Amino acid sequence: MTVRLRPLSLVDEGDEVLLGDPATGTFIAIPPVGGVVITALQAGTSVEEAAKQAEEYAGEPVDVPAFVEALRELGFVDDGERAPAPTAPIQGRRWLFGVRREQVAPLFGRVAWTVYGLAAVFNVGVLILVPGLRPDPGRDVFFADVGLSAVLLYPMFLAVAALHECWHWLAARALGIPARFGVDRRMVFVVFETDLSQLWSVPRRLRYGPLLAGLAVDSLLLAITFALRLTSEPPVLAALTYVLIFQIAWQCMIFLRTDLYGVLITWLGCKDLWRVQTLLRRQALGRLGLPLGGPFSGLSPAQTAELAAADPRDLRAGRWFRWLWLAGVLVVTAWIGLFVLPVLTGLTQWAAAGLAAGPGAGRFWYALGCLAIVLAPWAVAAWLAVRERHARPA
Repeated sequence: MTVRLRPLSLVDEGDEVLLGDPATGTFIAIPPVGGVVITALQAGTSVEEAAKQAEEYAGEPVDVPAFVEALRELGFVDDGERAPAPTAPIQGRRWLFGVRREQVAPLFGRVAWTVYGLAAVFNVGVLILVPGLRPDPGRDVFFADVGLSAVLLYPMFLAVAALHECWHWLAARALGIPARFGVDRRMVFVVFETDLSQLWSVPRRLRYGPLLAGLAVDSLLLAITFALRLTSEPPVLAALTYVLIFQIAWQCMIFLRTDLYGVLITWLGCKDLWRVQTLLRRQALGRLGLPLGGPFSGLSPAQTAELAAADPRDLRAGRWFRWLWLAGVLVVTAWIGLFVLPVLTGLTQWAAAGLAAGPGAGRFWYALGCLAIVLAPWAVAAWLAVRERHARPA
């Protein structure tokens, strides 16, 4: 009996093989003998012949029919077209290919990464040596018309975020793989994300470039902004500095699954660190015996079994990452106080004066509209939180 597999990728990870379907973005780690079976089946051999090759490799019988059935459950057997699994609440359905890899390869070659690195060094130098160019939300965000400033700030955030995510995609295309875009939530923030799950189909050393590409273009754009501000000081450049440093600092918060979180799990070789640290955190908090329920209620028997079967690398990293996540709650609180509240406070004070004029005045509707535009992302974050809570199993 022969089995027709989907176009699967095999990446040697040393003590295991990373098997995946790039078209759907589904990847799993299997023992090396599983790679022998996959290679045999891809060559068109029968299940029986694949079992003989696996036995020769392992030195003992291998239950290849059961392995094939597991592949079928994962969707790796070619039973027809399969859509990629969503990685965000709002997710594009198709992989985006677009430009050819040779067209964008120069953007991520050795010279390009040298430029990105020099830009980062320049930015650090400016922030240390030129205090007047450091971001100050109360000073930099608002100019003559507070409402117009706040409304323009949001498109600026969108433009910077779009360029950031586009650079992830272009870096992936430089490797010859596609990506997808989505919208997700990190605590109280709405974020745009690029699904780079197809990176698991290439060797680990090649995954860092696409993961760091967004930060690279942010750093380059910030360096250009600083250079312009050293010679002139239009208000829009000060606001852009605030937006870019907000974006770069955000990516450093790995406890929110940012770009640097992706770099971390790639470097550590983790498979599902986020899930494992969540279970470890619930286990630790549950031992406190607090009658709060939810994340303080400990683990169910199924979750205990899931944790026991977790990858050892995930367990090792999860034991310290769970506390980093808890500390991150305090960091986000400070983050909101430093970057967000000054902007919201200034806008609220301005809007209150406009709303006091009453519905019969044009100032009332202008202030209300500006306030609605600025608060819209927070409303979307709340909606995504409710949707996630109803969709996710306990």
